[in-house]
Amino acid sequence: MNSEAFDRSAIVAGCRSRLHAGQTTIRERYLGEGDAARLLRERCQLVDEVLCDLWRTLALPASLALVAVGGYGRGELYPASDVDILLLLPQAPDEVLTAQLERAVALFYDIALDIAPSVRTVEECSHTAAADLTIQTALLEARLLAGNRELFQDACKELKGQIDPQAFFEAKRMEQEQRHRRYQDSPYSLEPNCKEAPGGLRDLQTILWIARAAGYGDSWEDLAQHGFITQEEQLQLKRCVGFLQRLRTHLHLHVGRREDRLLFDFQTALAERMGFVPTDTRRASERLMQGYYRTAKEVTQINTILLLNIGAAISPPPEQWPLPINERFQNRHDLLDVVNEDIFDRHPGAMLEAFLLMQKHSDLQGMTARTLRALWHARTRIDADFRRAPENRACFLEILKQPRGVLHELRRMNQFGILGRYLPNFGKIVGQMQHDLFHVYTVDQHSLQVLRNLRRFLADEFAHEYPLCSELISDFPRCWVLYVAALFHDIGKGRGGDHSELGAVDATEFCAEHGIAAEDSQLIVWLVRWHLLMSSVAQKQDIADPDILGTFATMVKDERHLVALYLFTVADIRGTSPKVWNTWKGQLLEQLFRSTCRTLLAGGQVPVRQGLIEERQQEALRLLRYFALPDAVHQRLWKQLDTVYFLRHSAEEIAWHTRALHYRTRVEQPVVKARVNPQGEGLEVLIYTKDQRDLFARLVGFFSRAGYTIVDAKIHTTRHGYALDSFMLLDLSDRGSDRAMISYIEHELKARLNRQSPPEAPGSGRLSRQVRHFPIQPLVTIEPDEKGSHYVLSIAAADRPGLLYMIAMTLAAHCASLHTAKISTLGERVEDTFLISGGGLGEAANRVRLETELLERLKL
Repeated sequence: MNSEAFDRSAIVAGCRSRLHAGQTTIRERYLGEGDAARLLRERCQLVDEVLCDLWRTLALPASLALVAVGGYGRGELYPASDVDILLLLPQAPDEVLTAQLERAVALFYDIALDIAPSVRTVEECSHTAAADLTIQTALLEARLLAGNRELFQDACKELKGQIDPQAFFEAKRMEQEQRHRRYQDSPYSLEPNCKEAPGGLRDLQTILWIARAAGYGDSWEDLAQHGFITQEEQLQLKRCVGFLQRLRTHLHLHVGRREDRLLFDFQTALAERMGFVPTDTRRASERLMQGYYRTAKEVTQINTILLLNIGAAISPPPEQWPLPINERFQNRHDLLDVVNEDIFDRHPGAMLEAFLLMQKHSDLQGMTARTLRALWHARTRIDADFRRAPENRACFLEILKQPRGVLHELRRMNQFGILGRYLPNFGKIVGQMQHDLFHVYTVDQHSLQVLRNLRRFLADEFAHEYPLCSELISDFPRCWVLYVAALFHDIGKGRGGDHSELGAVDATEFCAEHGIAAEDSQLIVWLVRWHLLMSSVAQKQDIADPDILGTFATMVKDERHLVALYLFTVADIRGTSPKVWNTWKGQLLEQLFRSTCRTLLAGGQVPVRQGLIEERQQEALRLLRYFALPDAVHQRLWKQLDTVYFLRHSAEEIAWHTRALHYRTRVEQPVVKARVNPQGEGLEVLIYTKDQRDLFARLVGFFSRAGYTIVDAKIHTTRHGYALDSFMLLDLSDRGSDRAMISYIEHELKARLNRQSPPEAPGSGRLSRQVRHFPIQPLVTIEPDEKGSHYVLSIAAADRPGLLYMIAMTLAAHCASLHTAKISTLGERVEDTFLISGGGLGEAANRVRLETELLERLKL
């Protein structure tokens, strides 16, 4: 080995050792003290020292400069951040210098730093900065490490002269808007990016970049000196920056690489590292995420105010006299402006009035920075006395009753801390995440999503989405009562106990304090208390059963309550997660709504069973006539069917089954028929075969392997021992056309049933990361139904591949017969209900054994 190679190896080894020792010391100090800002500075200082020593060792020409840019130039070097450096040249390099530079860059890489190098002349820096906003921004934070200071100053002077503050401002604002859109314009993602998402570190850096480009300084202290932020805002910013810096530092240290997403995999460990502890009702990770969401919300508030302020300073709007609105507010450039900055201190009630004016004046496009800042600083004036003032209560109700802008202004009130101050218990749920495997929004955002869905029903341009809802809400008197219910329906979450009951108590108090009429007050409180009722009945019970229908109609009381509950249920489910709603759930809810309507119109009287059966049979016969079938064609099949069959199936289903089976009631070969669901998406599948052991498990395994999930199953055995089973399936893989699968299901399933081979377990799949890291405790109950002839098995658990197959095999092992299955998938959670009998379930010990085995097998 020659001396040059030996020297190089020694240099690399020495630098690596020095970096490792230094970074270990810095990391250990941080883990002991928790000072993220110090870690960022000390890492920069360590890397500065190593690179400067290398620069001297390399003995490059004195005309060159070594420059730190980007985050490294800013003096913030996170544990896994890139080290952005610029090798600045006075002119293009010759062959000798090019070789020297290549060796230098290779050496930088070899010392185990995540180097991101660039080599440019001053002229090239100028050209690339003019063409690329990212490079221009990185150079804006350039810091000389070693070499030619005069060359560095020339480059800085060239860049400064090139920057147009107004153009830079507009470009960075547009860049931020585009970045926010990539994250759905929301900081409330389940797995947010703490650097790039709205409310993350990048939003803070954007403000300082714009300020630096405009000559207003490069720190929050500088912005305060220029009058852009107050002392209180400066302290608030430091708290936000400190929290986000600690979070990102812990994230990098925990993961061991560059990662800015707060993935489920990391949230529990990060919560522990940052000192969050669980409570009786909330995980530590939920408390961490609430801290993050609230910080992100504050960042977006300040970002909004500062962009307006700095933008106006860089490019003042044309001088124009404001148009007076009243003695407190004026229209300034189509923005709502306060007449005096202390207006909210002198007239606190004007805080609510500001949002009401935004609704009443369609020409107003937003609020001035001065108004937003005044609102933010005055929010603490909303206290018990403020909430008791009759004029404030009347104003809040008027906001809810306006024909336009209800959602926009409530969101704005929530964004700037007004809504949570006026409704203190609402303030407690702001930023509160729910790791229940199906909510993808924080509680406050979910509540506003429900309100958004209700408002959407009223908009003519969206009437095609949910025609029945749009029709019903257009005739619904005083829609604002639904909005009040939306604000309160989940307000009790996180307090322990039944959140519906807690919310009803809060809603009762709100209605009494705001003088809401008894009829509307009763409806609001009832909706909050029973907002889950319709969803539960539709998805977990047999809504064709007249007894169940009668009980539900009794609880609903009248048509107004029914319409309100139906509208609210659709809005609530759709506001939970984009994945939770499907047309099958919509079909079930609409069926329950229409059946209950008929019952209420009949004075609450449910048709007697025999009368209901005769009605369905006559309707089925009417449908059969469309297919030119003889009048008596149904008799052979119907003689083998009992009353339970006719109660569980609709007239349309009975007609379909009769058309398929009337001429083959005693076939030796299985009959399998499939069709596209006439009411919406998915497939209906009919199986008719001699009854056999493990049939349900065999069918479940087949459908799962075919890529379908079962949402409903009706299992029936005829009087002469044939299984007549029907399934409603939804496509898991979203293949686009169910028709293409009909032939496959009819032929392949028939062949497998003929073979009578043992049940095939569905293909193994992976648990979602959310299920792995935030498992829920499975619940299993077996209780007798109202008649005492069957048992209702209820299961709530985390969803996973093969879950229904496992349940079917367990029931078969216990010799339990299945009659109906209601499969409700809520995101990553399932809530399934089965009607079962047999298996010695009449004895409590046998029920306990079945419950125990299911619980064991449901554990992840």
